[in-house]
Order: sequence, then structure tokens, then C-alpha cells
Amino acid sequence: MAGIQIDGVNNKIDFDDDLDTSISANTDDTLVIEAGGNTMATITATTFTINDGTTITTADNTDTLTLKSTDDDTAEGPVLKFTRDPSGVADGDLLGTIKFVGDDAGGNATDYFELQSSIGDEGAGSEDGRLTFYGMVGGTARNVLDITHSNIVFNQDSQDIDFRVESNGNANALF
Repeated sequence: MAGIQIDGVNNKIDFDDDLDTSISANTDDTLVIEAGGNTMATITATTFTINDGTTITTADNTDTLTLKSTDDDTAEGPVLKFTRDPSGVADGDLLGTIKFVGDDAGGNATDYFELQSSIGDEGAGSEDGRLTFYGMVGGTARNVLDITHSNIVFNQDSQDIDFRVESNGNANALF
């Protein structure tokens, strides 16, 4: 057998000879996409779930990803939610990271700036969070801003970084 095969019994379209790359709809209002025997995506009437890594590419300077809410109330607008849901948690567990990556002069991918969110204290009723900003300084990622439940620290890694508060003629720009 070669080419596309349609399985009307299982509501499935197979795209290769070993039947492990397919699109199926064997559950009402659910579409499943498989490649190499692995479920890559599941689509329902209200959700689109993608398994494993996803890359969105654009070849110009247009927006690569837009989150849009058309809700008219005064509550939250679009929400980008990072959820880590392991079977066990511990203080210090990393919750999510945003990395800003670009090539250096040698063409090497470099993490120029990174935001990390982590658990400060996971105890029920005493939960604390932490947000850490890392910036590339002299070729090494350095903690430039650390926000916890009890303090805000600038330049945690003691680098030669100036801290300024600009003003437009005010005597006390930082008071």
C-alpha cells in the first residue's frame, strides 16, 4: 500500500505506509494529529493542545504571536499563563523562563536577557514567589534584578553596573 489511506471505521486518514502518521476524529468533536505514532496535537471545539516543542517562524518584522481579547469588561485583558504542574514541588523550583536570544558576532545563539520565575516557599498558606532578571554582562549571565517576597535587590552579582533615576530638573528624582 502506498499513499493516503482512509479508514472509515476509525474515522482516520493515514499518510504513510506504516499507519503511524495520521489525522483522526474517533471521538465526537475532537481531531487528533499524529506523526510517527506520537500525538502532536489535539483540537476540540474550544481548545487546541500541542504536545512537545512548538516553533512559530516569521520572515519579517511583523508580530510573531498576538494574544487578543475582545472582552468588554474592565477585568484582565489577554492573559499569557505559564503553568508548571508537577507531581511534587519544592522551594526554588523554576516555574517558567522567558529568554531573549540573538546571535553574537561569531553567529552563536546567545541568551542576552532572561526572566525566571521560581517558587520562594511552596508551603500551603505561606507561598512566596521570586522573579529574577538575568542580563549578559561581559559574556556571562548576571543577576541584575532579584524580586522576592521580602526584598528587591539590584545587581545581586556585584557587577560594575550603574543605577540611575533620571529626572527633568527635579531636585529629588529618587526620594
